[in-house]
Amino acid sequence: MPAQAPETWLSRIRPKAPGPVPTATLWCVLATALLSALLLGDGLGLNLLVVAIPATLAAYVAARAAGRRIRPWSLVWGIGGFALLAVPALRDAGWPTFLALVTALGLGSLALHGSREWRGILLGPLGLFESLGPGLAWGWRGLRERADGPRGRLGPALRTTAVAVGLLVVFGALFAGADAAFADLLGSLMPDLDSVADGPWHFLLFLIGLLGALAAAHTAAAPLRWDLLRARPGRPRGRVEWALPLIVLNLLFAAFNAVQLAVLFGGYGKVLSETGLSYAQYARQGFWQLLWATVLTLVVIGLALRWAPRGGARDRTLVRAVLGTLCLLTLIVVASALRRMDLYVDAYGLTRLRISVAAMELWLGVVIVLIMAAGVLGARRLPLPRAVAVSAAAGVLAFGLLSPDALVAERNVQRYERTGKIDVGYLDGLSADAVPALDRLPEPLRSCALKDIDDTLKERAAPWYATSRGERRARELLARHGVSTTGYQCVPERNGIQDEYTEYDPYDPYGP
Repeated sequence: MPAQAPETWLSRIRPKAPGPVPTATLWCVLATALLSALLLGDGLGLNLLVVAIPATLAAYVAARAAGRRIRPWSLVWGIGGFALLAVPALRDAGWPTFLALVTALGLGSLALHGSREWRGILLGPLGLFESLGPGLAWGWRGLRERADGPRGRLGPALRTTAVAVGLLVVFGALFAGADAAFADLLGSLMPDLDSVADGPWHFLLFLIGLLGALAAAHTAAAPLRWDLLRARPGRPRGRVEWALPLIVLNLLFAAFNAVQLAVLFGGYGKVLSETGLSYAQYARQGFWQLLWATVLTLVVIGLALRWAPRGGARDRTLVRAVLGTLCLLTLIVVASALRRMDLYVDAYGLTRLRISVAAMELWLGVVIVLIMAAGVLGARRLPLPRAVAVSAAAGVLAFGLLSPDALVAERNVQRYERTGKIDVGYLDGLSADAVPALDRLPEPLRSCALKDIDDTLKERAAPWYATSRGERRARELLARHGVSTTGYQCVPERNGIQDEYTEYDPYDPYGP
């Protein structure tokens, strides 16, 4: 008997080869590829949802043929993925769209794999990419079986189509040369040169849709079992060895938070008078440090849980008390960081990066709350990996639907109405989502802020399915009120309009 190959982690999680590909799956894959080639070349919008429908049906049919049932969590991930795909149809800004698409891919992998542990949630998207090659081979085998089988009709259909096309080309060319009117008729039916030039791009989109749908269907029929990967548990430590470093850390957090609470309830005036800092300088000082402190605290909690004592009820009480205190103190750090950012935004305005890092800090606070809830309720009543994944997806969806570019413009316009200060040089680089807020500015600030957006929209011509709601609304406002910079120059002098930021670093959340 030949010796069996040693089991590896990949062979342990890899399932058996799926059965024959269902015919309905092949038709749905073909529909996905054709819709990708026809709709996605003009931009992103409602067309993403249209393309996702047949791809989802292909995966559903393949899963049912493999004997898999739809579970409640699969519906949660699937509905969440479709909701995220609606962001490009509503918002014009590219960066929330990118976040939404990446998150939708992650939720799609969870719907297909059905993972519940950290490893499956984090590594699930790799299973989709791993299915690209096997999925293509699986689909090709299905086509050959249907073409070569006793009842196969695909082969004769392809041969008949090829002969018909050849006859049309040959005799059509002869008739076109014989009659000018017939040649004009054929010319009106043939694609124009622009369409021919875009042929490689549409063919690439066809391949992407084909491979993506086949990979999703193959994963649904034979998903990688990520949850079979088991991490070796950490060695439990003694109570004093485990708890003493964390208690010291809690004391440090408590001392820092005492200062923050004194500032909050005692007012900033006393602290600023003692330190000699302005509001903006005080707010600017330490936000990144507080953000990293929050991230590192989550790492510390994860390692502490790995090496926590597990001797009985007294050990569980100790772990919950120490880590619960650390979580509560970390929430005060999160609130302090957000308050600092709010002060700085009041002083210098809101930017894309500032709203992004503030949203990240807020989500980290939600994760800490979920950790506390899981410690109280238990892992069975609150599965922490899934809860964190849901919170991340909900955060990205809310971030996209709230339109960060519109919030940036709205906050800066409100600040201008209050202080008379505005950075037009930054605002004119926002997307069409910012137009409703910028449209309220007085001239010439309004036209300076909207000029680049207006020029971009005039150069862009996309069909309805590749146009967002934010872009359509912006076009209506710009067409109604117009944009004119005649008689003054917006850059670099702006005809007396002084930019607040002389040097803007897009990677610095505080600038300038």
